[in-house]
Amino acid sequence: MLKVAIVGASGYTGGELLRLLSQHPYIKVVAVTSEKSAGKSLSQVFPNLKGFFNLTLKPFVPHEVAEDAEVVFTALPHGSSIEPVGEFIRMGKRVVDLSADFRLKDPSFYEKWYGLIHTRKDLLAMAVYGLPELYRDEIKEARLVANPGCYPTASILALAPLVKSGLTNNKHLYIDAKSAISGAGRGPSLPYHFPEAHEGMEAYKIGTHRHIPEIEQALSKNAGEGLTVCFVPHLVPINRGLLCTVYAPLNSPAEAEDVVSLYRKFYRDEPFVRILDAGLQPNIRDVKGANFCDMGIAVDKRNQCVIVTSVIDNLVKGASGEAIQNMNIMMGFEETTGLMQAGMFP
Repeated sequence: MLKVAIVGASGYTGGELLRLLSQHPYIKVVAVTSEKSAGKSLSQVFPNLKGFFNLTLKPFVPHEVAEDAEVVFTALPHGSSIEPVGEFIRMGKRVVDLSADFRLKDPSFYEKWYGLIHTRKDLLAMAVYGLPELYRDEIKEARLVANPGCYPTASILALAPLVKSGLTNNKHLYIDAKSAISGAGRGPSLPYHFPEAHEGMEAYKIGTHRHIPEIEQALSKNAGEGLTVCFVPHLVPINRGLLCTVYAPLNSPAEAEDVVSLYRKFYRDEPFVRILDAGLQPNIRDVKGANFCDMGIAVDKRNQCVIVTSVIDNLVKGASGEAIQNMNIMMGFEETTGLMQAGMFP
């Protein structure tokens, strides 16, 4: 059994890691940490896990976590993972980091978009961006995987086949994205208080969201040229789910069936990407609790524009499920191990 630890286990992503790992046949969770919930049992913090683990949350002490664990998931706030991850790498552990601390290769971008100085540029160089559908071979050899954000996962998967194909004008890429409130984390905050968020919907951080450089970095690498995107995120009053609608002008006329064929060829070996038939559109309810990304494709012939909709569970394929997918690849397990379950319907 592979021994793993979860640092920052009391948040939503930590809870999802534990829920999914409870069904993983080759994993034993040996340590869980939390500063706010230290001393509590897992079942006190996550009643849904009662009977699955006999673990108590402890304060985070790197060398104590590393004593037993071979792989460490770090689910800490942005800016808090840099030094602990460095310690784990120094101690010979493999790490999947769910923060944004190692996603951006250029440290000046990290400083610009997150307002923080990156103190371990050596780790940035070795970190592999953890989107398996694009970087599987690199992930296999990685010691440190930077797990993508939820918006970037859905956006990059939706656009990657197009920007590489030459079918569309890559100078005008538009992303309209809507995310559940759980994407903001478990900590209490006024905008996510029930009376504040319920029955409301709003755009936020237009043109300034921190996931923009992450999306552009991956798409530029995939296309072989520098790309920019117009990205508008929205907060919707639901617990789980994320829907991205992307728009890309065509260079020449195309049929929806042809674009569907392009996507199915691009993702033909990807177990967690499902391309719907032309004319059908995905729904976030169909991927709730699952590690799938479902996509629907349409062509607006009047405006010569491809429209792709992609849906994920922001806590699974957008965070913890993808992290386990990355761990499976790193450790040589079958990639789908512990993850091949249907979404919850209705």
